[in-house]
Amino acid sequence: MVSCRVFVVLLALSLAPSASAQAQAPPDPAATAEGGAAAAQAGDDDPDRDFNRSQPDFVVVTLPTTLRLPRYKSAFRVTHRFGRPLGQGDFGELAEDLFGLDSGAQIGLEYRFGLMRGLQVGIHRTSDRTIEFFTQYSLWSEPDAPLGVGIIASMDGTDNFTDSYTPALGVVVSRQLGSYGAIYVEPMWVNNSNRLPSELVDDNDTFMVGLGTRIRIRPTVYIVGEFMPRTGNTPGVNHGTFGIEKVAGGHSFQLNFSNGFGTTMGQLARGGTANDDWYLGFHISRKFF
Repeated sequence: MVSCRVFVVLLALSLAPSASAQAQAPPDPAATAEGGAAAAQAGDDDPDRDFNRSQPDFVVVTLPTTLRLPRYKSAFRVTHRFGRPLGQGDFGELAEDLFGLDSGAQIGLEYRFGLMRGLQVGIHRTSDRTIEFFTQYSLWSEPDAPLGVGIIASMDGTDNFTDSYTPALGVVVSRQLGSYGAIYVEPMWVNNSNRLPSELVDDNDTFMVGLGTRIRIRPTVYIVGEFMPRTGNTPGVNHGTFGIEKVAGGHSFQLNFSNGFGTTMGQLARGGTANDDWYLGFHISRKFF
């Protein structure tokens, strides 16, 4: 009788699933899918990756915005300024030159990278062999604060960053207009801003205030504008530019008109060529996130 009871117990133990077998049981497909979706959502839960209708790009035309670049993400930009003033010659001559498109141009290539949350670094090179290294750190951003505030520092170097150096330091302040754009006020200090940097002058500092705006007029179309009054060393004329921009996903295309060729802080501090000279240009940018 005892042997029969022992046999029944051993048979029950042999048929019951072991703890290791339970641990190795195939997962529930529904639970796996739900867990994967939750993990993906947690990985994408970075507000810096959300599209901002008021600030779709990291610059207005040449002035920086307070748009934050997500950590370990990057963006690329091409700038283009045609060399013929639109007011040179009569309309027929301008049309023969395809409104300046047949003339030479100053081209800029820019790459920026999100080093850490709120901190981005980048490099911008123009075809006159000026290289600018820049960094920008976000102190406050909307809507967590009433204003977006960032600190920007840069250094230009001519002849592929081997000759004359022009450091700059400034503050970027933005105010978003709901989802309809933003306005910017950007005080900047620029050193070694003489038009001929090899010549020593008594006053070689420029203080300028960048004023910029981007207004959304259609769901993906914006108008942009900038003006930059200066004091101190002020060669050339105050920089001014305006344009229209189309945004499509991570791409943006901007057609603009400027009174100079500058796209780095040092070039902007040296001003435009003349108030009567306006040059056709464009920007193309791409976000990699």
